[in-house]
Amino acid sequence: MNDLTANLDKIHTTTLGIIRIKKNLELKSNDIVEWCKSKIKNANDIIRNGKNWYVDIGSSIITINAHSYTIITAHKK
Repeated sequence: MNDLTANLDKIHTTTLGIIRIKKNLELKSNDIVEWCKSKIKNANDIIRNGKNWYVDIGSSIITINAHSYTIITAHKK
């Protein structure tokens, strides 16, 4: 367990973050934060690089700020 998985309850995002993540990953889910949390729990790899966590969920990468636990974005690989 790392800092990110130990603090799943602190993970959140902004309104623009929700829009960006839904668009980038072509998601239909309305609860993006819960979707991301479930993916983080089962992540292939979680790496901290500087101020961000990078979560490899297979076909995509989720980027989360390490201090505020804000989901910044997500991109397909």
